[in-house]
Amino acid sequence: MRGISILNHRQKGKKPTPIAQCPIPSEAIRAEDPSLTSSSIWTASCLEIILARYNKTFDWSLKPKMMGKKAIEAARVFVEESGISDSLTPEDFLVDREEMLRKLFPTSELMPGASRLVRHLHANGIPISVATGSQRRHFELKTQRHREVFSLMHHVVLGDDPEVKQGKPSPEVFLAAAKRFEDAPIDPGKILVFEDAPSGVLAAKNAGLFVVMVPDPRLDKSFHDAADQVLSSLLGFTPNDWGLPPFEDAAI
Repeated sequence: MRGISILNHRQKGKKPTPIAQCPIPSEAIRAEDPSLTSSSIWTASCLEIILARYNKTFDWSLKPKMMGKKAIEAARVFVEESGISDSLTPEDFLVDREEMLRKLFPTSELMPGASRLVRHLHANGIPISVATGSQRRHFELKTQRHREVFSLMHHVVLGDDPEVKQGKPSPEVFLAAAKRFEDAPIDPGKILVFEDAPSGVLAAKNAGLFVVMVPDPRLDKSFHDAADQVLSSLLGFTPNDWGLPPFEDAAI
């Protein structure tokens, strides 16, 4: 699932490790929704369907400008830069999109390698958090088929959390997640984030955290530069590269 950010925090005595944000997030799971679930596939599909009504096609260069933002902020970017603001308001766009997402989000799958990574970190006593820009109702729809995996999280910080006033690239969602670990305050150098969105990578770096980016292959590669590591899939993540306990089994 994409759109969810994961954070993982290294225990005392271990080498510093980062928070993970995966596409569902990802925070260690999308500041919003990115790295853990396939939900970003559905959000892109909704955009394509809506634009088709106005005989327009979706330009993927627009996607990074929307990712990680609060819903109304992303909606304004979408209608204005797609050239449909005279026909569709940001508010009406959100109404149309909401109807589609309520049907699509419950079908979200975990991204390859997400379950294995979360279970491995949890089994080795590495606290994990989700830091996502998703609102609670969307997060619950995206994760309802994967409650066992998400139950392994130490805590979850959502986009409608009272402490999160601004969307990414503001670091607020990550700072809120970091301070809720039991032994907070934590050295930022001991937190690793898994993120799929360019705005999420910037948010994590603005918070002083390390970031592993697992981007959608359709995003321009220039957005990779800010990340500490870029992977095509979570299956390619090697924990011991970050001072974490190695996997005991081969990736499947």
